[in-house]
Amino acid sequence: MDEDFIGPERLTNEKFMILPSPFRIYQTTIEQRVRTHWHEFFEMSFVRSGAGTHILNGNPIPISRGHSFLLTPADFHEVVPDSNQPLHIYNLIFTNRFIKDELMPHIFEGISVHSCLFQAEECEFIEQVYKRIWEEAHNWRSDSEFIVQGSIERLLIDLSRKCRQAIDIPQWAGNTAVHEGVRKSLIYIQHHFRTTLSLEEVASYCGLSTNYFSECFSRMIGMPFQVYVKEARLQFAKSLLGTTTLPITDICFASGFNTLPYFERAFKQKFALSPRDYRKSSVY
Repeated sequence: MDEDFIGPERLTNEKFMILPSPFRIYQTTIEQRVRTHWHEFFEMSFVRSGAGTHILNGNPIPISRGHSFLLTPADFHEVVPDSNQPLHIYNLIFTNRFIKDELMPHIFEGISVHSCLFQAEECEFIEQVYKRIWEEAHNWRSDSEFIVQGSIERLLIDLSRKCRQAIDIPQWAGNTAVHEGVRKSLIYIQHHFRTTLSLEEVASYCGLSTNYFSECFSRMIGMPFQVYVKEARLQFAKSLLGTTTLPITDICFASGFNTLPYFERAFKQKFALSPRDYRKSSVY
């Protein structure tokens, strides 16, 4: 365990986004391990060449040419290149301006991890879309905004479609019997569970009264709102405990818990081990 590592770095909009532009694109070469960090913005990436491991919310995913992934402000990640195979990556960062409300369900509903491998012609096409965004960004014209907006939306949809092919979609996803407000809330929770999140706030976001939203959520999802949020936080904390060297206190607050004692009690009640003992039992 690396005793000198003090918590995850937080990459801010102020440092990486140039106002008023809502996006930036980079061509990045990764030759050494990029430590666990998170961002205020969204990041979508495409591996042009090389090989390594992408550790997303504590889950290691081998990556090579053609791999693409999307990170939201709720995600932590780490990138470890293989020795002698540096990773060459397009990194596209953007604010939520690029994700229209009506597009949200198509991208996020039922998908908790956006990571997939594009092969052959698909891979070539995705790379060309990134290349076009790069060219527009470095030769900006009055109509470039429309090309970039459309390109990012296409990349988001292609990525989510590919991810859906490889996973079992929850019963609530796409189910018209589930109240539209509840479906909207699940996507909102997915992106905000690490922050202070109240029933009243989410109900208001969905345009519903607090009592009605609470009743609908419990009936349609099978558990109360507060329990669902706590489960999301505990699963997130479990991943970080098992696969990172982050201090337990940092993991507690990064997962959305307000106090360390409460986090430790909730974790032990859920997994029958304290956070410290669970980490000792895991292989990092």
